[in-house]
Amino acid sequence: MPPNILIYMTDHERGDVLSEGSPCIAPHAARLAEEGISFRQAYTPAAHCCPSRATFMTGLYPSRHGVYNNVLTTTRIHSGLKEGVVTFSERLREVGYHLAYAGKWHVSADENPADRGWEELDVTAVKGNSHDADLSLWREGKAAGDLAPGERQPGEVLRPGWGNYRLYGSYPTAGPKGHEEHRDYAVVRSAIEALPRLADAGQPWVLFVGPSGPHDPYIVPERFVRMYDGIEIPLPPSYHDSLADKPRIYQRVREQVWSQLGPEEVREAIKHYYAYCTMLDMMFGEVLEALAATGQSDDTLVLRISDHGDYGGAHGLFAKGVPAFREAYHVPAIVRWPKGLAQPGRAVEAFVTHADWAPTFLDLAGLAAPERTAGRSVLPILRGETPVDWPDAFHSQFNGVELYYTQRVTMTHQFKYVYNGFDYDELYDLRNDPHEMRNLSEHPGYQGIKRELVKRMWRFADQQRDHLFNRYITVALAPWGPAIALEE
Repeated sequence: MPPNILIYMTDHERGDVLSEGSPCIAPHAARLAEEGISFRQAYTPAAHCCPSRATFMTGLYPSRHGVYNNVLTTTRIHSGLKEGVVTFSERLREVGYHLAYAGKWHVSADENPADRGWEELDVTAVKGNSHDADLSLWREGKAAGDLAPGERQPGEVLRPGWGNYRLYGSYPTAGPKGHEEHRDYAVVRSAIEALPRLADAGQPWVLFVGPSGPHDPYIVPERFVRMYDGIEIPLPPSYHDSLADKPRIYQRVREQVWSQLGPEEVREAIKHYYAYCTMLDMMFGEVLEALAATGQSDDTLVLRISDHGDYGGAHGLFAKGVPAFREAYHVPAIVRWPKGLAQPGRAVEAFVTHADWAPTFLDLAGLAAPERTAGRSVLPILRGETPVDWPDAFHSQFNGVELYYTQRVTMTHQFKYVYNGFDYDELYDLRNDPHEMRNLSEHPGYQGIKRELVKRMWRFADQQRDHLFNRYITVALAPWGPAIALEE
């Protein structure tokens, strides 16, 4: 019988948070890494919930699955997956898997998990939800006195006419665990309660557990914040980046929003973000404990992952958005599978994206991935093999959130090129500048490297039917056009 699959996908959790040496307290993720494999170069194709989750479910990039931004708003480009797109869950169900879904969906406004083969537990961000707003929201806020001007409080961002934004905070809880009252625990508890039933059904199963944290704002039980008392929280190495050589929108977000927070507030925000991650790790530990109680741990592939990251103070920014910095794209990816892994405890430097997991799950069930799938099964890597033709670059597809920006990343292990259709481009020498402080895009000594990365961008765009090929004079802004992809 093929293995069971347990997926624990958080929201906004940066890859470095769960890496070795991180100040974040995450003992259960650390134990998973000791017993499994850590993918150090795991990335999402879009630093936004919906396209990244749609890629995870399908193995396709946004240009093929059709989800580019938030499907639960009227500013969405598409409301769901393109016609004919199949998810891994549908195919696994056809071969006898029982699938159960708890937590954040956010893949489609037209369908829910049940429409794609899942039994629904406690699910969130589903069809019928909306993130829209109109003036009535502010009218109600004004009537309630919520928009009254006042002095800025610690951790707060003043936003005239929008309502102030509190980035971090804490609250007391009465339960012995400290997280019983948190919304994410209802999701996790529904998954834990389903595990014995899944294990007793006599068929392989997939359980998706998707808490909504550590999505901003970082409001967490004070118990988890206190765990960081006495721990020095350093400012990110890129915190003092002036962004002077970066696109103007990067500067605007920093200056208009996050520059209101002083260095100590930034440290506090990072502390609360870590505390949020710690809480979610404790919940993850309960899921692992419940799995162990079924006696099926050895037969279960456990994947600990996030949909995308959070700037977390890097370059003076928080949350996610158009800046293409590593912190928003780099995600944790830790796999444990006692009966199927070779050399547990190792770390892998090969590029892995969200597009690789659907082919992996299909491979575990003995199924082939569709030809046009962007990703590949990581099963050979899990078994200790090194595929000679494994991709040596990562590519992104980002068309903005509720504000539209055409942006693409092409990154190798040494260089990173960012095509910004709305501003000047970026180029970073990652070996000498890992924190992306110096933009070399216009440096005369790097034009050959930049050109090679642009060539790679066009070739990937062609493979994925990406819509970057419009040659009209006002939109054909890449420094070299698609014809360079035809060069030998």
